[in-house]
Amino acid sequence: MTLPAPATAPTVVPQAVPGLRVVYADDDIVVVDKPVGVAAHPSPGWTGPTVIGGLAAIGHTIATSGAAERQGVVHRLDVGTTGIMVVTKSEQAYSALKRAFKHREVEKRYHAVVQGHLDPLRGTIDAPIDRHPHHDYRWAVVSGGKPSITHYDTIEAFPAASLVDVRLETGRTHQIRVHFSTLRHPCVGDLTYGADPTLSARLGLARQWLHARSLSFLHPRTGDEVSFVSDYPDDLESALRILRD
Repeated sequence: MTLPAPATAPTVVPQAVPGLRVVYADDDIVVVDKPVGVAAHPSPGWTGPTVIGGLAAIGHTIATSGAAERQGVVHRLDVGTTGIMVVTKSEQAYSALKRAFKHREVEKRYHAVVQGHLDPLRGTIDAPIDRHPHHDYRWAVVSGGKPSITHYDTIEAFPAASLVDVRLETGRTHQIRVHFSTLRHPCVGDLTYGADPTLSARLGLARQWLHARSLSFLHPRTGDEVSFVSDYPDDLESALRILRD
C-alpha cells in the first residue's frame, strides 16, 4: 500500500503588492495598512498577493515562529477586508503578541456598514461560531461552536444602513460578518452572508463594507502602548458618500 505524500505548506513568494502600505516598522514588528484583494499569508488554493509576500519583496524579514505558511502572523484579515494588521519580525515579538491576542489584551476596532438599523443601537453579540454545516467556505452560529463575542455601537444611521464601530473580544474567522448576518443585518456588499445585491450595486461595492479601523497593544519589547489607525479606502468612502446623499 502506497501512502500519499504529506501535504507541503505553500511557499512564501516575495511579490510586490500595490497599495500595501507600511505604517510602522522596527526590529520587532511591522504594521501595515492592507488593501483589498490581499491575503494575510499563503494558503492552499490562493494564488493572489499576500501581506507576507509583499513584506518580503520590500526587504522585511519576518519571524520564523508559527506554522510554515503563517510564520510571523499573529492575526489575520479576510482577503476582502482592508485595514490595520501587525506582523512580527522577532521571535520575542511573536511569542508576546500571540499570547496577548490569546488573552484578549489587544484592542481591535473595526468599522462596518450593515444593512438596516440595529436594535438596540449599542450592544453585544454573544453567539458561538464554527464551520457552516453545509458550506465549507462559510462559517455560522452553531450550537457547540467556539465562544465568540462582538461589541458594537452605532456611529451613524442612513435610510438603508448603519455605520457601526465594532470591538472584538474574540477573533473567530468571519466573526463580524457572521454575527451581523445572524441578526439579519449583514455587512453591506457581503453577498456571501446574505447582503442585498441591489444595494451593493447601487453603492458600487464588490466586497463587504468592513474595515480594520484601529489596533492597540503593548509593544512586545518596550511595554509601551502603541496604537495605529487606518483611513477608509476609496471604495468604502465612496459608498458612504452615496449613503449620506
